[in-house]
Amino acid sequence: MFSSSSTTSSSSEIYAGSFSFSDHSSSSSPAMSPEEEEIYSKLRAADIFDHEQGLILLRKMTRSSEDLRVSLCTDRILSFLRQLLVSRYNLVQTNAAASLVNLSLEKRNKVRIVRSGFVPLLIDVLKSGTAEAQEHVAGALFSLALEDENKMVIGVLGAVEPLLHALRSSESERAKGDAALALYHLSLIPSNRTRLVRAGAVATLLSMVRSGESTSRILLVLCNIAACPDGKSAMLEGNAVGILVGKLREGGGGEDEAARENCVAVLLTLCQGNLRFRGLASEAGAEEVLKEVEENGNGRVKEKAGKILQAMRGGGESEYGENAEAREWNRMIEATGLSRTQFACTSQF
Repeated sequence: MFSSSSTTSSSSEIYAGSFSFSDHSSSSSPAMSPEEEEIYSKLRAADIFDHEQGLILLRKMTRSSEDLRVSLCTDRILSFLRQLLVSRYNLVQTNAAASLVNLSLEKRNKVRIVRSGFVPLLIDVLKSGTAEAQEHVAGALFSLALEDENKMVIGVLGAVEPLLHALRSSESERAKGDAALALYHLSLIPSNRTRLVRAGAVATLLSMVRSGESTSRILLVLCNIAACPDGKSAMLEGNAVGILVGKLREGGGGEDEAARENCVAVLLTLCQGNLRFRGLASEAGAEEVLKEVEENGNGRVKEKAGKILQAMRGGGESEYGENAEAREWNRMIEATGLSRTQFACTSQF
């Protein structure tokens, strides 16, 4: 766990751990709302109990009120949250992380939070914080990754590998799910797909698909990875075609139905512009499985299965042949039936 020196306060500054925060209560700062003043008075106190109570109050106020999420996302509050997020006290860290998730749910707060320097702190907690705090941090990174302006920054600052580790190793299903969705949204941009490939994500994700862990969400990430040349090569080398065809052969309904559609979407992306796909698909017995999907699937999955079969038979060269690698990302999104706003973060803590 993290350690910090004891919190002390003076009339001009508040010191906690290795951080130093100015007291923003001067007349030059915007006036505080009654809600912010109540929270601020507790967070600036020297006693840990006051910190806990202030964070619990902040968490409660921002759980369901959009207006309070906006009005309480101030420099003053964010300064304290940066410190308290890495507190050695479990309750303080957990409530700070949960409060940040709630603040991040408001679209206008997402960029502000990232620009305030939270991403490195969130990564640290994801690596070595309490289990409950890690769960909230995965949710925070998912929420922040929904904003296009944040995607590259979060990737550059090193969130991809810790999120991948959380997806693979966390004991919390919620943390795993939020980590998967964070990686999905981050991998909507090419640079983060490359980071995932370099981090060894392909082998990890395919292993999880084979074992049936969070399959539908994992496949969303794989669909994005398959859209980049390095990702496609790594997936073909890693027996992705055989694994995905095997998953389709299992069939099922409910969550399995969503996984089936996502399997077909990944296969469609893999077959685009890749002649090697035909041999691998034939070896895996894909034609028989895809024919069954084409005959019995719903509209979207039926269409995708038909396109893959067409590519396997050598048809549609202009769309699925050797010159298809330059296809724009928006066309891939359209082909998979996904949208950039799907799976928006709605969790409140």
